[in-house]
This record gives sequence, C-alpha cells and structure tokens, in this order.
Amino acid sequence: QVQLVEYGGGSVQAGGSLRLSCVASRDTLDYDCVAWFRQAPGKEREAVASISSLTGLTFYTDSVKGRFTVSEDKGKDTMYLQMNSLQPDDTALYYCATKSTVEDWDVSALYTIWGRGTQVTVLT
Repeated sequence: QVQLVEYGGGSVQAGGSLRLSCVASRDTLDYDCVAWFRQAPGKEREAVASISSLTGLTFYTDSVKGRFTVSEDKGKDTMYLQMNSLQPDDTALYYCATKSTVEDWDVSALYTIWGRGTQVTVLT
C-alpha cells in the first residue's frame, strides 16, 4: 500500500510563503486524485486542493483560490502545495491524501490513504 509523508511545514509571518511536499512511497498509478486537507485546532478537517494525476486538472477550496497552487512531479512521486500570501487563518495541520478518482475530491471520508501531517503556523 502507498504511504505518504508530508514535508515543508513551519512558521511564517503573515503574507509569507511556504511550499509543502507530499512524497509517496511508490508510484500512485492506481490513484488519480491526490489532495491536501488541513485541520485547525477545534475545527473539522477541511479540503484545500487536489490534482488529477491523469488530466492535471486542479481543484481548490474558495478560501485559497489565487493564493495556493497544487502540482505534482510524477517522476519523483511527489505532490506540492505552494502557499502564498499566508494568513493566520491558514494555520493548521496539513495532510496529503489520495484516492482513486477526483469525484467528490473534497470529501475527506472517501480517502483511505493519508499522511501524518505537517504543521503550518502563520504569525501575525
């Protein structure tokens, strides 16, 4: 089974940028959809962005559109989340996850493979 590991979290001032990476233990040919979710303390897990490995189509939640960019490097079995113009509300534990199709990409219950998360803290 594929395992996912996230990297790149940290603390940054508001307005700054971070790039998260999600590395798969092997190729994810069986999984078209790779996604980023986040969970802040006391809040439910929230979908952030996803990308279709087959088509390259990307999907974003409204709050990050224009600020975050999801991409992948299939040769490195790695997905990225470039986060710009970070705000304190972006503070959360960020997870990557994967599933077979991009349908209902924003429904966390449909994902069976998750990383352990990387913390992003945006300072005021």
